[in-house]
Amino acid sequence: MKITTLFASATLALSLALGGAAAAEGGHNRVTLEQWGAHNGVGLSQNGSRNRLSVTQDGWRNSTIVTQDGRRNQTVVGQTGYGNGVVASQGGRCNILGVAQFGSGNSADVGQSGGCNATAVIQTGRSGQVTTRQAGHGNVAVIIQD
Repeated sequence: MKITTLFASATLALSLALGGAAAAEGGHNRVTLEQWGAHNGVGLSQNGSRNRLSVTQDGWRNSTIVTQDGRRNQTVVGQTGYGNGVVASQGGRCNILGVAQFGSGNSADVGQSGGCNATAVIQTGRSGQVTTRQAGHGNVAVIIQD
């Protein structure tokens, strides 16, 4: 992990107390964000080009922290219920994430770097935990928990 990515993650984590923060540098970066419940927080850092992000956090006390560095990173989160959390770091190119957490207390920690990575995480119910690290070329991971 680059030191700038680590610094950006720490800075964004601190900004969650304020409800959210976003920083984008480069070209064709896109952020879509919708939060309906109370005390949801988002921290985002985009560096490079063609990074995308889409977060929807329907419930309350859900948090999302994402750093995207490089090219062609994509992230889609989701989350309803309460107390769900996503921490993701994407670096390189051709990265795609995923995640949809429906219940409460679910957490996903995903790191992607290198070639064409893909991850999809779906968790329902309570207290599901996923931690994945992908580096290199041709990675695919699908995790479904109930």
